[in-house]
Amino acid sequence: MLVLSIFLSAPVIVTSFTHLPSTVCSPAALLPSNRQNSSTLYAAKRRGGAMSRRKKQTIQSEDGDDESLNPIIEESTPSKSDSIYSMPPLYDLAFGYRNYEEEVEFLLDVHEKYSESSSGEKSLRIIELAAGPARHSLAALSDHPPSEVDSVVALDRSQDMVDYGLENADQELGAPGGRRDDFNYVNGDMRNAGDYTTPYFNAAWLLLGSMQHLLANDDIIACLSSVHSIVKPGGTVIIELPHPRETFSMGECTRNGWTVPLVEDDLDEDGEEKEYGALNIVWGEEGDEFDPVAQVRHFTVGLELTVNNVDDIPKGDDDVSSLFSQMSEEGKTSVREVVPMRLFTLQEIDALARCAGFQLVAKYGALADVAIEDEEAFRMVCVLKKCVE
Repeated sequence: MLVLSIFLSAPVIVTSFTHLPSTVCSPAALLPSNRQNSSTLYAAKRRGGAMSRRKKQTIQSEDGDDESLNPIIEESTPSKSDSIYSMPPLYDLAFGYRNYEEEVEFLLDVHEKYSESSSGEKSLRIIELAAGPARHSLAALSDHPPSEVDSVVALDRSQDMVDYGLENADQELGAPGGRRDDFNYVNGDMRNAGDYTTPYFNAAWLLLGSMQHLLANDDIIACLSSVHSIVKPGGTVIIELPHPRETFSMGECTRNGWTVPLVEDDLDEDGEEKEYGALNIVWGEEGDEFDPVAQVRHFTVGLELTVNNVDDIPKGDDDVSSLFSQMSEEGKTSVREVVPMRLFTLQEIDALARCAGFQLVAKYGALADVAIEDEEAFRMVCVLKKCVE
């Protein structure tokens, strides 16, 4: 049976671009040069036909105008759309090139460096906001003993992501009675994180550019203020966003994309991995609307999964991924929509953090020890600390 697997080496870049995708990391910058073993993404069947819920596509007319656009979401509401994020296995595959284990090591090291604790406690309670497939949360628990990471709570407003993250946890953390008991995933809005959890946490993570889905300052301050209420004094909040270069190079929007090849578990007769399909990702198209006043780009996002041989698509099995069960007769599963996302500068983050009672104590150019001023920097990673009274 075909399973959804991803290479943990650099994916293929399907088109050149003048700057990095604003909501993703540079694949080549994150990955080792040699191919590692592939890892299976568990995508059990969804309940209630979630994969079939899609918004309108953006269609270019002959004169270049958009014939059909998703409605622009009001400024006071999060921009996170339903269709891209209601297809968790596709989203998970798209970002599967990231080395979550190394990124978690960095997150924990940074917390240890900048946090303060009056009690001297070492075992951490962590909350990950807008967690998606919750890969960072699960890596923290699977790779670190209870003496280092006590428990993790993930939060996301997409119920499909929550269900998918819980399935991943069942597969990766084992049966109840072990580390699986130390993970909880709740459906909730990151602007009101305190309404869904019990204080207190040592650290909070807001990664993969997820804060870009909050378009208005009021929403960002609400999110940070809510986190402030559940993080211990001396605790940290680590936010990952696009590098500010992205904001100041947005005069002309360019097309960004990459490809994730899919491989079977079994090697071919020559001992080589067998590719049976690919996931093609577009994260930004030429001509995307950019509002320089609001600092919001309306990203065209497209995900298309294809298999090489439609006869290989598994059918009639309860364990078949919904990505296969939803495929067309041509062997494709796809979604395409417009998603508004805000771009930030470092000084904005500093000011917004102060409004919520945090102090900006460090900044990096990646989820690694890279200076934000370095020419190799491609992300803006901000470390906030809740002051000890």
